[in-house]
Amino acid sequence: MEDFTDFAMPLGEAMVTQRAIRRLKPDSVDDELILRLIELAIKAPTGSNAQNWEFIIVKDPKVKERFAHLNRQAWRLSAPIRRLAKRPNPKNSKIANAVQWQADHFEEIPALVVACLKGCYIPFVHLSATSYFGSIFPAVQNLLLAARAVNLGAALITIPLWNTFAARRALGLPWNVTPCALIPLGWPLRHYGPTTRKPVHQVVSFDRFGNRPAA
Repeated sequence: MEDFTDFAMPLGEAMVTQRAIRRLKPDSVDDELILRLIELAIKAPTGSNAQNWEFIIVKDPKVKERFAHLNRQAWRLSAPIRRLAKRPNPKNSKIANAVQWQADHFEEIPALVVACLKGCYIPFVHLSATSYFGSIFPAVQNLLLAARAVNLGAALITIPLWNTFAARRALGLPWNVTPCALIPLGWPLRHYGPTTRKPVHQVVSFDRFGNRPAA
C-alpha cells in the first residue's frame, strides 16, 4: 500500500478530487492516522472560538452493529422516496446503489468517526440551530480533505444518527453532547474518480437571486 501519510497532496487537488467514498475495504486504519486526521480537523474555526467539539472513534464491533441497525432502519423507511427520486434522474440510482452497499456492509467498515458538539441549541429556532451546527461542519470538512490527502475513503453521513437518543446511548454520551455527523473511514475499494458539478455561473448570483455572472 502506498504511503500517503505525509499529507503532501496540494490542497487544490484534494478539493477538486474529493467525493463521498462509501465502498470501503475492511482493512484496519491505524489509530495514529485517525488521530492525525482529527488533529487537522480541529484546526477549523468554531463560533466564538468555543472549540466545543467531541469526536468518538468507533471500532468496537458491538457499537458498529448498533449504528448499522440505525442506518438500515432509516434507509428502509426512505425507500418510497428513493423510488420516486430515481425516475427523473438515473444518476440517483448510482448513488442509491452505493448507499445500499454501505448499508449492507456497515459492520465491516473499519472505523467510524462521530463528530459531536457540547452545549445545547433551541430546536425549531433557525438561528440557534445554524449557529450551533455551524461549529462542527468546518471541522468535518477539514477531516474529509485530510482523509482525501492520504487516500482514505470517507463520507459525511447523518442517517445513522436519526435517533439521537439511541446514538447517545450507544456512545455513552451525556445529555449535553449532541452527535452531529458520522464519517465512515477506510481504504477505498475503488479509486477516487472525477466529480461532476454544475458550472459556477449556474449557482452564483450577485446582490440578488437570479443575477447570474456571464458563463
